[in-house]
Amino acid sequence: MPKVEIASESCKSCGYCVRFCPKEVLSVGERVNSKGYEYVVPRNIDACVACKMCAVMCPEAAIEIYK
Repeated sequence: MPKVEIASESCKSCGYCVRFCPKEVLSVGERVNSKGYEYVVPRNIDACVACKMCAVMCPEAAIEIYK
């Protein structure tokens, strides 16, 4: 199963990763980072196919995917 790591302090909650994930793995969470942004969290990790589209779309390079 792939591992999704999100640098919560780098996330600005733009939602690009959520929008472009073909398997709807990610969603904007309810917790807030030190900058005041609700950061993205994996919600459906079992559906992840490690396509890395979320990492490619993230303008902050806050997402890493490991197989």
